Parts: sequence; C-alpha cells; structure tokens
Amino acid sequence: MIKELQVNSGNRNELIDVTSQVAEVAKGVLDGVITLFVPHTTAAITINEGADPDVKTDILRKLSELIPKNDGYEHAEGNSDSHLKSSLFGPSLQVIVENGRLVLGTWQSIYFCEFDGPRNRKLIIKY
Repeated sequence: MIKELQVNSGNRNELIDVTSQVAEVAKGVLDGVITLFVPHTTAAITINEGADPDVKTDILRKLSELIPKNDGYEHAEGNSDSHLKSSLFGPSLQVIVENGRLVLGTWQSIYFCEFDGPRNRKLIIKY
C-alpha cells in the first residue's frame, strides 16, 4: 500500500520532524520495511538526532556555508543550491518496522528536508 503525507514548510531551508506521522503509518505494518520517498528535486529525507534541536540548526548552518544560495550557478531558477543539497541527502530511505513500530535508535528522528521553501510538499510511504 501507499500513503501520501502532506508536509508544509515555513522556511527556505528547514528540517521537519515527520517521525510521528511515519510512526502512525507504521502501526499498520506488523513486520517489514517501509520506504519513504520524496518526489521533489529540491527536497530530501534523512534520519538524524531528534533530541537536541541544535543539531538541526548546525546541519542547516553548515549546509548554507558549504553550498551558498548564490555562487555563480548556471541554473536560471535561482535554486541550484537547493538541488545540490537535496542530492547530498537523497530522495528516499528505508526504515525497519517490527510489531508495528519503527526501529530507530534512541536519539533518531526522521526529517523531511526542505531546501526551497516555503512550500507544500508530499512524502510518499510505501508499506
């Protein structure tokens, strides 16, 4: 089955915690693997620490330093940095489900990575 979640970003660059929404979908899976897919070229998905919000801040700050918005890119839309960032993180990942629960580490959360917002986005979950 496929479930489509709506993710709304409020900033140009943002890591949005979607763990609880994905966990809700996982309740319908006894055991297996779910695939999370972002069908956008300027957004991505990742797993990282969710306990300390400074981790998200540090990730976004360092990405902006490494891949600045304006750096002489050829792409005319003005969002080449967003394409580069999303390519680094990737459009999909898989998460193990056991007894209807996500198998994540103690500090791990699932983040939708917005790099060209604010926008209304989709996160597709295959289970």
